[in-house]
Amino acid sequence: MPNPDNQKLSPLTPRTPFFAPQVKNAPSPPSSHTDPLAALKQIWGHDAFRPLQQQAVDAAMARRDTLVVLPTGGGKSLCYQLPAACGSGLVVVISPLIALMDDQVAAARQLGLRAAALHSHTDDRHRQSIRHDLRQGHVDLLYLSPERLVMSDVLVSLSPRLALLAVDEAHCVSHWGHEFRPEYRQLAPFFDTVPACPRMALTATATPRVQDDVVAMLGLRQPLRLVGHVDRPNLLYRALPRQDQARQVLDVVTRYPGQGGIVYAQTRAEVERLAASLAKAGISCAPYHAGLDPAHRRKTQHDFVHEQLDVVVATIAFGMGIDRPNVRFVVHANTPRSIEHYQQESGRAGRDGLPAECVLLFSGGDLAKHRAMSAHDGPLPPERAQALETQLHDIGLYAVAPICRHRQLTEHFAQPYPSAPAAPPASPAPNSPPAADPCGACDVCLGQVQELPAPQALLTAQKIISAVWRTGGRFGRGYVAKLLLGKADERMTRRGHDQWRVFGILADAGPRAVSAWIDQLLVQGMLCVVVEDLMPLLAMTDAGRDLCRNIGSVRLSVPPPKPTRKRDRSRPDSRTPSDDPTPLAPAQQATFDRLRLLRKLLAAKQSLPPYVIFHDSVLRAMTQDQPASLPALRSIRGIGDRKLQKYGPIFLRALAGEDPHSLANELSPESPPEE
Repeated sequence: MPNPDNQKLSPLTPRTPFFAPQVKNAPSPPSSHTDPLAALKQIWGHDAFRPLQQQAVDAAMARRDTLVVLPTGGGKSLCYQLPAACGSGLVVVISPLIALMDDQVAAARQLGLRAAALHSHTDDRHRQSIRHDLRQGHVDLLYLSPERLVMSDVLVSLSPRLALLAVDEAHCVSHWGHEFRPEYRQLAPFFDTVPACPRMALTATATPRVQDDVVAMLGLRQPLRLVGHVDRPNLLYRALPRQDQARQVLDVVTRYPGQGGIVYAQTRAEVERLAASLAKAGISCAPYHAGLDPAHRRKTQHDFVHEQLDVVVATIAFGMGIDRPNVRFVVHANTPRSIEHYQQESGRAGRDGLPAECVLLFSGGDLAKHRAMSAHDGPLPPERAQALETQLHDIGLYAVAPICRHRQLTEHFAQPYPSAPAAPPASPAPNSPPAADPCGACDVCLGQVQELPAPQALLTAQKIISAVWRTGGRFGRGYVAKLLLGKADERMTRRGHDQWRVFGILADAGPRAVSAWIDQLLVQGMLCVVVEDLMPLLAMTDAGRDLCRNIGSVRLSVPPPKPTRKRDRSRPDSRTPSDDPTPLAPAQQATFDRLRLLRKLLAAKQSLPPYVIFHDSVLRAMTQDQPASLPALRSIRGIGDRKLQKYGPIFLRALAGEDPHSLANELSPESPPEE
């Protein structure tokens, strides 16, 4: 009985004979390409490589090991698919998720590549069939889960044709990676059985420390390191204090009616509650977490990828295997565990290069919950415990510091932030110092975050720290906030705390600001949380004591005002990526919607995700350019020869105004999708 893909195996586990899934309607071999650029133009429809792609392809074809770090949407898959298309031999891709493998196989086969995937959801008959195809040399791109690799003798049996071993999501190999997966650390011994085969490790996010760990753990031999710039200029970042979670989430979702989005929550209970709240508001959504039936989860993922569902509310279990490029927003209803988590998860927005929005709702309580969840099964090893504390500090600082969000993210990965702004920034708010090199695409640079002047920030912080000191570190944040706001209760009156000088000292600031400032002081290390008898208590740190003596510095920002029900779209703080820099005219929008409907119908007929046919960016280019012939259509970036032949005539007729339903019916379901 085959082991499930999540079973941990040792390199010494006895291996079973290699089988693989069937390649249905296998396309004929692509014409042999020796020139990668020629293949790029003919198959992918691109006239030029994206940054670092050509270097990665050239290194692979020169049989040199490589480490490729490109941001989400940067074109990592082409780095290993193109060598397969050039006839260099069999490329084996180690990928951690079944859904991702299946979608990548579907996309590759639409391009004319002979691709297949091997995982636990394929039956023996299909495995036997593909085994024959592999022996005959009829597969050029094979996706495997790491568990399936160590269970079989696939590498040895395929060694004569092996041209490249590619490890996707390679950060999983690292203890310092944000998705540590022990199975990935078992790969190197199996790679050593085919020492002549070059290795390629690919990931979207890796600090220099994680990069070093990946190189060591996968046994990369003097690899060429290709590290792209991590910044995603098409994403608009916002970080807000969490006040009314359900309302704040709904506020973002309703800005994108009928469009795709992901909402992340920390616990299953929060996922269910938020999904129910959105559904009640008429949003097409579904929950996704590990407590749901596997069939339910598969259907949710399928419906989202196939654009039959607009929004998924999920724990971090969802999204890693999602290639849907037209996700227009990602909301973190709770603080993620690290910047690496946030970069990966928020990066699922705007993969098509079009504007998208990423919103983080922060509360200091989320960080304490992450600590508790990590220690649930016992104390963490010192190395992991230290890594966790560093991760929590960094993500907390990102959420509360009044510093350009794009700058913080890029500098976390040891990269300089580009000096040129992505867009003209809005006028800064009063008392907010001008940002250096404003990005024009985050709440800080758009003037939506007001920073207190340094003297006022220092005095405010000293007032809060003094209140914590006066309470002796024996009370929680709620009590301290009431004390500062002058809201006495029976406990406070009984103790005489309402007579203290700190009572009501920040009454004019309001509860939202005081709560946000406590979070900001926690993140900056002026305060800390001490748990006694399961009660989280606020305490002063040495850095907080020094600040009260005017030693050190602090930065505090004022949370934005609570939005009213009706949003004023003319104000800078209502700017969203949906306000496209080149908006479509009404007639163009009608054409674009018609093309999207045709794409959806064609995809459904072939059981494909719509983006596998064409990305939204391609449909927008069709709408704006209005090509009237196949050569004109072929000039649009992203349309290669195979797709031009299959879909070109149908989309030209849709551009001319024909009914998408009638056009979709002309595609014969019996014909192979790739032919």
